[in-house]
Amino acid sequence: MADAPEAPFGERLPHLPTPPPGPASRDLMRRLSEVESRNVTWQDPAEEAAWPVAWTEAKGANVRDADGNVYLDLTAAFGVCLAGHRPPAVEAAIREQSGRLLHGMGDVHPPDAKVRLLEALADVLPWTSMRATLANSGSEAVEIALKTAQLASADDEHPAGRPGIVAFDQGYHGLTLGALAPTFRQDFREPFADRTWGGVTWLPWPGSDQDPDGTRALERLGGFLADGIDVDGPSIPVGAVIVEPVQARGGVRVLGGEYAPNIGRTISDLVAASPALLIADEIFTGLGRCGAMIASARVGLCPDVLVLGKVLGGGLPLSACVGAPEVMNAWPRSTGEAIHTSTFLGHPLACAAGESMLRSEVAAGLPERAEATGGRVRAAFAPMLAERSDTSELRGLGLLLGFDVLGADGQAEAGGAVDVAERLMRRGVMVLPAGPEGATLEITPPVNLTEAQIGYAAEAVRAVLDERRNG
Repeated sequence: MADAPEAPFGERLPHLPTPPPGPASRDLMRRLSEVESRNVTWQDPAEEAAWPVAWTEAKGANVRDADGNVYLDLTAAFGVCLAGHRPPAVEAAIREQSGRLLHGMGDVHPPDAKVRLLEALADVLPWTSMRATLANSGSEAVEIALKTAQLASADDEHPAGRPGIVAFDQGYHGLTLGALAPTFRQDFREPFADRTWGGVTWLPWPGSDQDPDGTRALERLGGFLADGIDVDGPSIPVGAVIVEPVQARGGVRVLGGEYAPNIGRTISDLVAASPALLIADEIFTGLGRCGAMIASARVGLCPDVLVLGKVLGGGLPLSACVGAPEVMNAWPRSTGEAIHTSTFLGHPLACAAGESMLRSEVAAGLPERAEATGGRVRAAFAPMLAERSDTSELRGLGLLLGFDVLGADGQAEAGGAVDVAERLMRRGVMVLPAGPEGATLEITPPVNLTEAQIGYAAEAVRAVLDERRNG
């Protein structure tokens, strides 16, 4: 399948003059390895893998690397670029703001862009009123939410609040110390176990093979809310229950799945009847990715606190912890020394980008576009996958989709999606593996995929799977 001659960058099919990674990317990665800590960017010591490549330009659903290769991006850069790389209105807002004010003093002399961003956020969220604390990353927003829950759960019995946290199997909430505590992955937490808060417990994922109807999760949740979390010493009272409506990095798992579709409402009711707060981690799922303004609405969750990121900044670092005024007022009024702030809180460039993203894209039908494009992706992928014995069926919501790569025994193949993703890179299609063992292929593209791009991607996946099957 070839591009039409007039296809602009952003709507092109892959074109790889040089097999990835080409010499320019290899040279940049070599230079990077001489200045960056080795724990950050993976590089194949044998130089046989198809990645990493050095990005130099992106637009729409296309990425260009340092060797001039053009790729089809089905990752939207970790889900950030739901509206495509470099949305024109956002790009224009960044240019305009950069000519006036690059940096402000977010909690002392706030820039006007911060006010406009928060007003735009209030306009799009389905709440009567809201209060928010801005941050720079998803992890920081999660930490603010956990702090909010502890403050809001304080009463005469627990004047310092309830510090216990209930999370879910395979949940991912970030890697800074506070957000790391409820993150499930042992390999992430173990090196820092002595520094990480231990008052956390994990529930089985409702709808999974371990808890198909959610009974075990609900029973355990009720017990923890009533009695606290048992650790060495006195039990720890629970102040926060944190959940992703759809686990992305955890393997594209929708809360409840097809077997427990009402579980979100029941979880919400249980938490509402306790002093704890329900935190919906919508860093990945919020602001349209799952075909709704917030994905919680699609799975029955009624959160007290919402954390947003990724899509919010339009490509710049920006996140937010949001709640109703009565929840967020658990924080003390600032006396000139805010007890949670940062130098770049409410950064004017990020706020300008975020306001434009909210008004020109999110409020202008981005969730509906994600649902429609997700339907087109499903139509191209689902029938093909349903005919195969080496994959699961496609699952997910909106444009947060994925499927498992299966081994000969019919079970999820550890590393299977890693292998598929690398083979797809050689065909110019960027995807990411997910799940605890790298068996899930995650598909999280921008909304502006063309029919030709969707068709190319589906055929590339089919070809790679056939290639693996046929040896």
